Amino acid sequence: MDDLHRLAELFRAKNAIDNLIASLTGRPALIGHTGEYIAARIFGIRLVPSASNRAHDGHFVGGSLDHRSVNIKWYTKHDGLLAVSTGEQPHYYLVLTGPRTPPVSSTGTTRPWVIESVFLFDASKLVAALLASGAKLSVATSIRKHLWEEAEIYPMQRNTLLVL
Repeated sequence: MDDLHRLAELFRAKNAIDNLIASLTGRPALIGHTGEYIAARIFGIRLVPSASNRAHDGHFVGGSLDHRSVNIKWYTKHDGLLAVSTGEQPHYYLVLTGPRTPPVSSTGTTRPWVIESVFLFDASKLVAALLASGAKLSVATSIRKHLWEEAEIYPMQRNTLLVL
């Protein structure tokens, strides 16, 4: 029972921090909502009012991508997978990832909320490349390494559509 009591104490502390994050972002302290908040502030994105909008999370404001729709993803690890919509596509996918990791069991590991890399995919080009290669679009679509490299905007600026 000591482990359960300690876990309850940790939950109370986590909930207190989550409440502070939610009061700052205006949405629940989930990684998806928080990633959208961070991306909006860094990249000049106006988020849609509803957090449950299917096709996109917001639109770029100003610059060469002005008014273009964007679906924002934040993954705690970079395992080469991306949730690609099977329906209506945004103009872009903006992906924030944690460290690159091999596909191994998560047993005994943690997934800290860190951003080590950022990628910008042109959705129509990405979907065309995926379908041409025979890939199926899903919530865990495997994206080939060269496509990740072409889309990288941080830490290496390979894609110049969105300059940091």
